[in-house]
Amino acid sequence: MSANSTPVPLLTPYKMGRFERSHRVVMPPMTRNRSYNNTPQPHAIEYYAQRATNGGFLISESASASDISQGGPNMPGIWTEEQTEAWKPIVDSVHQKGGIFFCQIWHPGRIPHSGLDNFLLFWRAVPDDKEYIMPTPQQLRANEIPHIIEDFRIAARNAIKAGFDGVEINSSNGFIIDQFLNDQANDRTDEYGGSIENRCRLALEIIEAVVKEIGADKVGIKLSLFSELHGEKDSNLEPLATYLAKELTKLGVLYLHAVEPREAPRCLESIRMAFEGTLISSGGYDKTEGDEAIAENYADLISFGRLFLANPDLPKRFEVNAPLNKHDRSTFYMTDPVVGYTDYPSLQVAC
Repeated sequence: MSANSTPVPLLTPYKMGRFERSHRVVMPPMTRNRSYNNTPQPHAIEYYAQRATNGGFLISESASASDISQGGPNMPGIWTEEQTEAWKPIVDSVHQKGGIFFCQIWHPGRIPHSGLDNFLLFWRAVPDDKEYIMPTPQQLRANEIPHIIEDFRIAARNAIKAGFDGVEINSSNGFIIDQFLNDQANDRTDEYGGSIENRCRLALEIIEAVVKEIGADKVGIKLSLFSELHGEKDSNLEPLATYLAKELTKLGVLYLHAVEPREAPRCLESIRMAFEGTLISSGGYDKTEGDEAIAENYADLISFGRLFLANPDLPKRFEVNAPLNKHDRSTFYMTDPVVGYTDYPSLQVAC
């Protein structure tokens, strides 16, 4: 880029806490179903290394926090020593290219894959048997919640042991924390249901435990408050978003990764005003839309899912305005270690 050219917003540097970012493009968590027996595999080394850049930021696919938090077959975990060790060479491959790498940790709650025998948790007091093939899960008892919090804490500790720079707590997409947040799903009558403060309690207790374990400067959270949870949105979104963002600020959380539903873009103003850390927006952006969001200070960073999946060198392609590979949806959740995984071609730029 010449001295007189206009900077491309997505390619400008940014300081995220103690991390020096060379650009604003983020690779978000994407389920890939290639971790056989819930253990990260060697082929993931190439997959993540392909997408790493010096000063770039990658977030791993969701890693289960415990053996009862598996969301589906061939999804990775980080609750055992074997899994933790298996992550190490993958993390090293990203660091060798100068990348920043966080591990996303999750628990699906009521919606794991139907083939798994871990229907332990459920947030509703009145189950809807028509919605499930497997026996309906039971409501999580209050005295079981500390075990869930402990699972996240230990998983975060294991992630740091594996070499990750930090963790992202998955509180989005209808999984366990999101299930507590949404008043159309959470009909509990104890201290975890009812008011906004009560419905946010689980999220904040998990974040607080993880912050105490590894430090707030290594903790992010992903939220999808403005998306529907099984067809229903929270009835009072703006107060919910504002309260939670302010509480996360008090805990010193490094970043908030927010999902914008495609039918309601640019809905993060209340979070932007209330949260003092880094805001990452995710919402099916293209390059032009991402540049505009950064230029307008709507968000600090933009995550690109399918574009990054299909274009391992996405920041470079943005830099030179190169054409983009198109993703192949049919290969998203295959278990093949190459097809749809490491076989998307990188751009060859003449020196």
